[in-house]
Amino acid sequence: MPTLLDKIWAEHTIRDLADGRTLLRIDRHLIHDGSSRQAFDTLRQKGWRFRNLEQNLAVVDHIISTLPDRTGESHPPGRERIHALRQNARDFDVPFFDTDSPRQGIVHVIAPELGFTLPGTTVVCGDSHTATNGALGALAWGIGTTEVMHVMATQALLTRKPKRMRASFTGRVQPGVYAKDLILAFIRQNGVTAGKGYAVEYAGPVISALGMEARMTICNMSIEFGARMGLIGVDETTIAYVDGRQWAPKGEMWDQAVAHWRTLHSDDDAAFDLEVALDCSNIGPQVSWGTKPEDMINVDDRVPEPGDDAARRSLAYMGLAPGQTLEGVPIDYAFIGSCTNSRLSDLQEAARVIRGRKVAPGVTALAVPGSMTVKAEAEAIGLDRVFIEAGFEWRNAGCSMCVASNGDRVLPGRRSISTTNRNFEDRQGPGSRTHLASPASVAAAAVSGHITDVRKLLRH
Repeated sequence: MPTLLDKIWAEHTIRDLADGRTLLRIDRHLIHDGSSRQAFDTLRQKGWRFRNLEQNLAVVDHIISTLPDRTGESHPPGRERIHALRQNARDFDVPFFDTDSPRQGIVHVIAPELGFTLPGTTVVCGDSHTATNGALGALAWGIGTTEVMHVMATQALLTRKPKRMRASFTGRVQPGVYAKDLILAFIRQNGVTAGKGYAVEYAGPVISALGMEARMTICNMSIEFGARMGLIGVDETTIAYVDGRQWAPKGEMWDQAVAHWRTLHSDDDAAFDLEVALDCSNIGPQVSWGTKPEDMINVDDRVPEPGDDAARRSLAYMGLAPGQTLEGVPIDYAFIGSCTNSRLSDLQEAARVIRGRKVAPGVTALAVPGSMTVKAEAEAIGLDRVFIEAGFEWRNAGCSMCVASNGDRVLPGRRSISTTNRNFEDRQGPGSRTHLASPASVAAAAVSGHITDVRKLLRH
């Protein structure tokens, strides 16, 4: 019997080719300032137009400044790309959220919140973390620039069907442990290449109990596990999340859509190519010690002995030693944001930790909502005041310190604790040292001045 992947794939297959590739219909195409310019140039050179404009959406997010009162001119190195996307969207009549739009935000945040991503759809973008959208029971993945152009012109894509993996999350999640901790522990257990060639479906009682925004965090980091796609079956939580959103079906079409969406889960006897599991019972708050997402420990564990030259290099780069504890390691920056952890629930969990506390002296702390909609929602319930009174910089929406291509970066040799998805060398700026953690753990470090176990602060 079919898996969720099988069902969506079959519904979107236009033709199977003799070489093993499939021509798939693409329902949604997301475009941002970091990977689309060459694709637009090729369309223009060939005299082609978009096949289905209404199934495409463009936004500035990677290179945009997040400073208050920002414009497309605020970060000089990004001006050219922003102007190019603005002009391309105008020339091709593509729906576009510019720097001053109240709907602007990180592409993988705004697509679900607007209902542009819907259950059962195929979603692509020139960005690896498109898998975030799989939390809605969609098939979502990142594509290259040439493929971006193909989707623009044909609303279809030639691709190979991935293998099927099911990851079952079981056990009882402890207080102070969040979705980010669960997916980091999963990557630690299995490694950063274990998902290569797979679409991973997250399942089990722990996943079913998560809210939609937490599910997006899980699917977002499928790429760090090596998988091509991550997705979660549709349930009542999914349907309730989509209901009433801007691009969601209305009236009779809503009823028809919901009836179909309720079939979008793997059948009970569905066959997977690989089954893996994670017992969440003994997982504590996670913090990375090295330069790969699998370089992870519970915050109260000790840094392991390096098993190879790569691990030794990671420790040297991070300025850490085997056997030391991460608790107490001083930080210079605390960053809450990115397409992994910048939604309202993420900000709420961080605010719960910092309320009534102050950012430690010498720490630069940023809170960057994932969209201007999230920012407005947070301000409506007073979260901005909580962050500002604690000493955080309260910013506008954008990728910010996740990619360090917009003016927000960690200085060389400085240490950051971050809610982002990658801790590679130089990721947050040349020579930056990044520790991955949940929003609550980042908030705890910000007010402590060093990495700490957030559970201690929550108890008080």
